[in-house]
Amino acid sequence: MVLWRRRGRVRGRVLDEHALVPIPVNGGLLSGRIADATGKPLSNADISVVNSFGHAVVHGETDTFGSFVAALAPGAYQVTARAGGYLGISCAAEIDAGGHAALGTLSMEASETQTPPAVGTWRIDPAHSSIRFVARHLAMSRIHGTFNRFGGTIEIAPALEDCLADVVIDAASIDTGNNERDTHLRSADFLDITRYPTINFSSSRFVHLRGDQWSIEGALTMHGATDSVRLDANFLGTRTWNGTRAACTATTELHRAHYTMNWQQILSRGITVVGSTIDIILDVQAVHEP
Repeated sequence: MVLWRRRGRVRGRVLDEHALVPIPVNGGLLSGRIADATGKPLSNADISVVNSFGHAVVHGETDTFGSFVAALAPGAYQVTARAGGYLGISCAAEIDAGGHAALGTLSMEASETQTPPAVGTWRIDPAHSSIRFVARHLAMSRIHGTFNRFGGTIEIAPALEDCLADVVIDAASIDTGNNERDTHLRSADFLDITRYPTINFSSSRFVHLRGDQWSIEGALTMHGATDSVRLDANFLGTRTWNGTRAACTATTELHRAHYTMNWQQILSRGITVVGSTIDIILDVQAVHEP
């Protein structure tokens, strides 16, 4: 991290004043920058600093430019950086009173888990996958639910941005652990499963952001309405077990109004019974079809 400095002299001693993080009277500064093998900065990389007694004294993330800075007591420290899809790195740092230990740029190599899946069709394994959702109730608690029946395929193309994913969910399989609530969710007030028995997702573009992070853009059709969605996905790699398997997690947020599911009750103080947004959490494992 490059700090703005004002330099001067007091009785022959050079002063180094840091505008962003002043050096404490009895401590020093630690700074560094995390980048990938090409030099691209890695934001939100996990940084932990452990002292000589093995106690974590700093835990945070790099900023937009991949930089981090911390004020520490004098002593010896071990600095560790981790980011999804990269091999973790660690280095030692010595902090002196009134000093600045600048680690410079630390490079992270891509993990072997990020080797792309083989080209071809990968079929989602429902027994080892889940589609979950979370909704707000009374602006206080969260209601958790799942869809228990679904299927789909992922077509891996030679150019990964051309990959395609198609998923079909049985709307009637919604399950929140409460029969009365589930019956209401299947009714015309919400999913209206008689008229719209399935929920469908079709991707339009895969975008590799960095490491294990992907953005999957596409269209979701639910309750007779279609809206664009973006899945924030993390690729977990491939394994061999009862075939060759690939896995990922993904999240997104849906707005009920975009799918004309506008049923609502308002309490006397203007508090809504059901939140307007739904968080979606996916855990997907797919098997390669030779």
